[in-house]
Amino acid sequence: MPAVPSPHPGMGAVPHDGGVTFRVWAPHARNVAVVGDFCGWDRARKTPLAPDHATSGTWSGFVPGADVGSEYRVLVRRGGPYLWRIDPFARQVTHSRGNAVVLDPGRFDWGGGDFVMPGWDDLVVYEMHVGTFAADGPGGGTFDTAVGRLDHLAWLGVNAVEVMPPFEFAGTASWGYNPSHVFAIESSYGGPYAFARFVRAAHERGIAVLLDVVHNHLGPTDLDLWRFDGWHRRGYGGIYFYNDARAQTPWGATRPDYGRKAVRNFLRDSAIMWLEDFRVDGLRFDGTNYVRSRWGDVRDPGQRIGAGHRHLAALTDDIRSRQPWKILVSEDMQRDPAVTAPSAQGGLGFHSQWDAGFVHPVRAALEAAHDADRDVHAVAAAVVGHDLRAAHERVVFTESHDEVANGKSRVPESITPGAADSWHARKRAALGIALTMTSAGMPLLFQGQDVLEDGWFDDRRPLDWSKAHRHAGFLHLVRHLVALRRNLEGVTGGLSGAHTRLVRVDDDRKILAFHRWRRGGPRDDTLVVVNLTTRPVTGYGIGLPRAGRWRLRCNTDAAVYGDGFGGVHAGDLRSAPGWTDGRPQWAAVDVGAYAALVYSQDE
Repeated sequence: MPAVPSPHPGMGAVPHDGGVTFRVWAPHARNVAVVGDFCGWDRARKTPLAPDHATSGTWSGFVPGADVGSEYRVLVRRGGPYLWRIDPFARQVTHSRGNAVVLDPGRFDWGGGDFVMPGWDDLVVYEMHVGTFAADGPGGGTFDTAVGRLDHLAWLGVNAVEVMPPFEFAGTASWGYNPSHVFAIESSYGGPYAFARFVRAAHERGIAVLLDVVHNHLGPTDLDLWRFDGWHRRGYGGIYFYNDARAQTPWGATRPDYGRKAVRNFLRDSAIMWLEDFRVDGLRFDGTNYVRSRWGDVRDPGQRIGAGHRHLAALTDDIRSRQPWKILVSEDMQRDPAVTAPSAQGGLGFHSQWDAGFVHPVRAALEAAHDADRDVHAVAAAVVGHDLRAAHERVVFTESHDEVANGKSRVPESITPGAADSWHARKRAALGIALTMTSAGMPLLFQGQDVLEDGWFDDRRPLDWSKAHRHAGFLHLVRHLVALRRNLEGVTGGLSGAHTRLVRVDDDRKILAFHRWRRGGPRDDTLVVVNLTTRPVTGYGIGLPRAGRWRLRCNTDAAVYGDGFGGVHAGDLRSAPGWTDGRPQWAAVDVGAYAALVYSQDE
């Protein structure tokens, strides 16, 4: 009996009553078939697939004996023996070199609650790596063990987690930026059902889930996409990849061919699946500058990849039209306004982008060995940002997976190597978190930053959660700063606004003061004063945004936050008439060494 194409739509394995439709893209194949446990893995009983249309390049067939949970492989022949391939659209795999598994996302149990995405300007994000965030024994962490730590994050006050790429990768330990199968959750993390349980548990605690996706390269190892149907040119990777110098990236010659519609659809369908079938609340796209340029510098016309730019713009348009409340974040790291400009204006259409213009000058100031070397003007520019229309348009941080590895340490480790719990390390690390939570932007913490984790990020080194007890004072300070950023007490609404006015940039005394607001007025206008030296400052006069009493909302030098803190008592301010810093009222502040003060008015 000749093979006939399936009448059912969909790529990959799509279960239906009585069987499963299998469909793959293999435009250069002469024969395609599917084999699995439903036929005892007997090649003689394989099910041939048929071409769908003469020009589509896809092959499909309906297998009555297959069902959800069936393991399978695709057999592809262009010439010579069949190539045994894992389905590129496999939504579950046994491991990176194992078998594909038929999955029905409709069987996930989402419970009865309806999660509402927090306002984007109010997001405080916690970046986590599944394998080390909540490791349970030598095997590393899973999504189920990570659920056990979500109560800590809810207590901390963060309302979004950004999960480093959890897609099936080679081996059992990785950062995740080497995806072998972009539709499948890493099997050592628990697979797709565990991820769905994690998303549900996060939503039940009021925490959004953002997923880190990788479109700038694939693999490069354990990659069945490589020469999937046997065709390739010039030694490159075949139908899913560029087959010329554009394939080359810092991570291997595996840049997807954005000029092919089928490849764009492959990447798009993966992104849409996580948003719709797994109910994640947003996507963070890794290294978008490497999607739209060969070596990451989009300012060089000779490097530009126009098809990559068009792919990203079309994808954000598609997602915005489907689920406009889902946030899309780009890691472009070039402060390029085109990243967040609408696609209709030639932009990429993202809602936000990671800001290298914050992390680098702020970390330089925190890590400088001598106070005289701290550049207050650079920190001030970092605090203000770049022509923000809304706070969420940039992501600000002092630690991320990139900033605490590959030769770089965590902030306290960089300040005093080998003694990350020293007074200097604790004080200046706290100052970095204070600047992150009070600057215009969407603040991000990297896992362990809240418990003063030391060393550097290693995908085989679990977080040391005992530090939550050893550094309880520091942890409570982070919680306090998160609460102020989210305006949980209703007195610092300006910290989630886009507006910043520099009140004082004193590079001699190393004092920075700035005013933050959303709409302005009591409980909105917020004043932040930062001392970037080891010398306490008393009686320092600064102009106030408004007359009246200014209540001290946080003093990072308070004794409760750590041993050796509390060197200077700071209190509320009462304005006095007199022009200072362009305002007709002023007050004298006392600020401790390496400390930040946060003020606002009640009425």
